[in-house]
Amino acid sequence: MESFIARRLYKNEQGSRKVSRPAVLIAQAGVALGLAVMLVTIAVSFGFKYEVRAKAVGFGSHLHVSNYDSGQAFEALPVAADSALMATLTSFGEVSHVQCYATKPGVFRTDDDFMGYVLKGVGEDYDLSFYERHLKEGEIPRFSSDSVSNGIVVSREVANKLQLSVGDKVDSYFLQGALRARRYTVKGIYETGFAEYDRLFVITDLKAVQALNRWEPDQVTGVEVMLTDFSKVEPMNWELGSLLDRTEDPYGEEYFVQSVVDINPGLFAWLDVLDMNVWLILSLMLGVAAFTMVSGLLILILERTQFIGVLKALGACNRSVRSIFLRFALLIVCRGMLWGNVFGLGLCALQKSTALIKLDPQNYYLDTVPIAFDWGFIVAVNIVMFILSALVLIVPSGLISRIHPTKAMRFE
Repeated sequence: MESFIARRLYKNEQGSRKVSRPAVLIAQAGVALGLAVMLVTIAVSFGFKYEVRAKAVGFGSHLHVSNYDSGQAFEALPVAADSALMATLTSFGEVSHVQCYATKPGVFRTDDDFMGYVLKGVGEDYDLSFYERHLKEGEIPRFSSDSVSNGIVVSREVANKLQLSVGDKVDSYFLQGALRARRYTVKGIYETGFAEYDRLFVITDLKAVQALNRWEPDQVTGVEVMLTDFSKVEPMNWELGSLLDRTEDPYGEEYFVQSVVDINPGLFAWLDVLDMNVWLILSLMLGVAAFTMVSGLLILILERTQFIGVLKALGACNRSVRSIFLRFALLIVCRGMLWGNVFGLGLCALQKSTALIKLDPQNYYLDTVPIAFDWGFIVAVNIVMFILSALVLIVPSGLISRIHPTKAMRFE
């Protein structure tokens, strides 16, 4: 009976021209706006986290095994990527892929300009899918263990500064005791939006960099360890660190394990601040929705005072009348939440499909506003919104118990 009366009241308010009609619309709009803003905030926040994190991992994997003294030296120091180390790393079920790399700082010089960079050598076992996704021109060379390649892949920023195109040859100089020169051929141009990394890394053959460094075939700058899930980064960092840190390789060098979070502390601190902003926005929007619903319910109760008096005169108890108005208010909440989902998720879908809103990659690491749908979190927000609305409506509904039937029936 209470549900039936609440539905009839709601239908009557849909065509009503009384004071309560604007109150209902304002309450619905408040809920819809609050929920829409929360959904957009969540989608953008998760988009930033996933995209920025993916780029950080793409440039260097989840975990690094390198030389313990590398952080104190300008030149990269080697460690041995021998069969024992590789077997240890691949023995963990959380590890999906292991790959080696070697680096060498150098300087590009053309007739008009010069630029410092880091040459990153990769082998045939290296997963280059990240660079393939961000390739703008040319191709990614396939480096073979049977030969040494002089092909390189440079970023758009490097290509623009030095006026390089695919197929151009460029001279590079390296300082290691004496000045050494090499000529490379540009095979591809990539652009990730990560400006600080784009201007730094140039991809080439692992064996070419090992030869420049005068290392043994099993000596590398580091081993990159890809995991099955980002959530396993910290546990695996601790586990591998306790196993490998300060242990010696066959050449007497000491291993050191770092996570992508340790290597990019500023970047991940920025993402943590972004999380704090998200929680602040969610709290504010929940407050806005709760305030509009409380205000709307109070107006509905005051305007329906005579109706409440009639119900009580007919024998309805306070609990029953409160239940009617709570159900009535929750119908308004549900309608507002429906429009909030349609509007919020619709805006997110539009941005995801069209990339309409652009960003400056120099400041945000991305060229468009990213969108990621975490459906579990979206459902959770809807549930919390509904429960919170029901809870805050209990207090103003207590006004009904103060309404006396005889006075209410004479209320104008």
